[in-house]
Amino acid sequence: MASLRDFIKSVGTVLPEIPKPERKPTLNERFIWTGIALIAYLVMATTPLYGITGTAAQSNPSTFLRVVFASAQGTLMQLGIGPIVTAGLILQLLVGSDIIKLDMSDTSDRAIFGSATKLLTIIVIVGESMAYIYGGALGALTADQSIVIFIQLVIASLLVLLLDEMIQKGWGIGSGVSLFILAGVAQQVMWYTFSPIPFQVATGVTQIFGFIPGAISQFFAGDIGSILIRANFYPSVMTFSLTVVMILVLIYIEGIRVELPITSIKYRGFQGVYPIKLLYVSNIPVILVSALGANVTFFAELLERYSASNPPWWYHYLAVFPTSNSTSAFNASPVGGLVYYLTAPTSFGETIADPIHTVIFLLFLVGMSVVFARLWVEIGGLNSRAVAKNLMDADVQVPGFRRSGVSIEQMLNRYIPTLTIIGGILIGLIAGVADIVGVFGTGIGMLLMVDIILQYYQMLLKEQVEEVSPALAGLIGAG
Repeated sequence: MASLRDFIKSVGTVLPEIPKPERKPTLNERFIWTGIALIAYLVMATTPLYGITGTAAQSNPSTFLRVVFASAQGTLMQLGIGPIVTAGLILQLLVGSDIIKLDMSDTSDRAIFGSATKLLTIIVIVGESMAYIYGGALGALTADQSIVIFIQLVIASLLVLLLDEMIQKGWGIGSGVSLFILAGVAQQVMWYTFSPIPFQVATGVTQIFGFIPGAISQFFAGDIGSILIRANFYPSVMTFSLTVVMILVLIYIEGIRVELPITSIKYRGFQGVYPIKLLYVSNIPVILVSALGANVTFFAELLERYSASNPPWWYHYLAVFPTSNSTSAFNASPVGGLVYYLTAPTSFGETIADPIHTVIFLLFLVGMSVVFARLWVEIGGLNSRAVAKNLMDADVQVPGFRRSGVSIEQMLNRYIPTLTIIGGILIGLIAGVADIVGVFGTGIGMLLMVDIILQYYQMLLKEQVEEVSPALAGLIGAG
């Protein structure tokens, strides 16, 4: 273990790094740096990879993965923040389960954790780039094309890593990961709302894709029915209304919490509350479920490409694609097998025609969200024992209970296990239903967008208050 720590320390000295600011930038300066990072991401998310054809850049059915990882198919953001999220989750799981023993309160151990995360992120960048190229997700490529695209993916992903580090080290506001996810979801919502691009709904019949220009066009054409509802979940009054309703529901649910009174034993007279949110583990469970489903889908697509002519006997239980053409699997939705039931219906007609698919998808999403919620609470340091220890270390106690870890843990056990299960059910159900009814930006995208916007609101409120009263800002951050 000592040799591994020394190796990571030595590697950390040669890895690219963004220095911390010598003084704390003003709020306006942090807005500027955050804006620069956002513009850089948006430019890369709209810049096609040099060397691929138009058909190879078409989007595939793994939309939920692109939302979670803020990626854009066929562009420099093909990988998005996927390597950063993957490496971070792996190391957090290893540290949280004590497989890797690090004391995150120790400055040296935190530095080792940061260097290890960056090193693993670079390894994942290289691995995912090779997987996308040689797996055929970008189409059939020559050796020269593969090298050029590999270099583009690695450089762009390293730039994203540095942009995220720049923001987190105090140059910007929040984190690059949250910012890029928010930007990706917002792009989808804006596209669904304002896109002027026409599409073919039937032979010889075209409509404008965006909700607002499409509604105006259909109004003047006298096609009122297409304004209210369109086939295949294309943007309409119905899907727009459902999107607004979902946002309001999420904002309401985010505000539901159990508040436990706490008092300080160090500072007499200090009283506050320790909030336990209804969505105790936030969006982590549904993100992990989405990533699991996306990886299974990607594995099935690879098998379809390389074994279409002679697939293994069990392959049709895993996935059935609408064509045996191995090069088209990445742009086709499954029509059978396990993967079909793990992905959301692609249209309202499919939901009605195959209700079993819809029910199994919802049960899978809700059930696995509960499983991952319980798992994350245990290994992520959010269980009753860990929270009780944190409260003890912070020199606070709950009135009416003895100041002991066991006593506080028993009190927390009344709430945390129950809220973990309820939160997992709610988050899975909301994401699943939102996908089925076709809300803008997908269900998981809406969940992430609302959560990130609320986080930014709290951070900006704290920043503004801190300029007036640092002590009051500390209380806002604790709450």
